[in-house]
Amino acid sequence: MEDRERPEQDVWVDVDGQRLVVHVGGEMDIEREPMLRSALHTAITRPGGPDEIVIDLSDLSFCDSAGLNALIHARQTATEHGRHISLRNPQPQFLCLLEMTGTDALFPITDT
Repeated sequence: MEDRERPEQDVWVDVDGQRLVVHVGGEMDIEREPMLRSALHTAITRPGGPDEIVIDLSDLSFCDSAGLNALIHARQTATEHGRHISLRNPQPQFLCLLEMTGTDALFPITDT
């Protein structure tokens, strides 16, 4: 599965082995939150999809509470569908947002 048609997209999905990877780049704010929420929902609820979903934040330069809310909602949806979400390579600004909001315990963080 490869939904990445344009490299300039802020959100795209691909498969990395047995994991579904949702790449998030650019700035994630209230204007772009619906795009992220939709991509995550589609990835999580895809019939027969992998149980492990990695959200790659390597190229995310900024995230506000709307973007964080989309991730929290995705985590809840994943739990309801028996799937697991982890975050890959979050940038310092996003790590600070997680810590400040107390949501850092909700997401396993990986660099692979």
